[in-house]
Amino acid sequence: MSDEKLYKALGKNIKSLREKHNLTQEQLAEKSGLSLDYIGKIEVCINKPGLRSLIKISKALNIHIKELFDFDY
Repeated sequence: MSDEKLYKALGKNIKSLREKHNLTQEQLAEKSGLSLDYIGKIEVCINKPGLRSLIKISKALNIHIKELFDFDY
């Protein structure tokens, strides 16, 4: 699996988890302390999030960070 495919799957999963928690990108951005633009670009694989960002996203979604990587690729 290439890095690009992994980040695409990660972004897609973050979007799915966000929607599962009935959050907009704006709400997730606010809860995580990340910008709306950054969240949107993660979901479409323009930005590749680092560990700190992933921790913030998982805390905002109230999930364990490993759930962000719970996908088939």
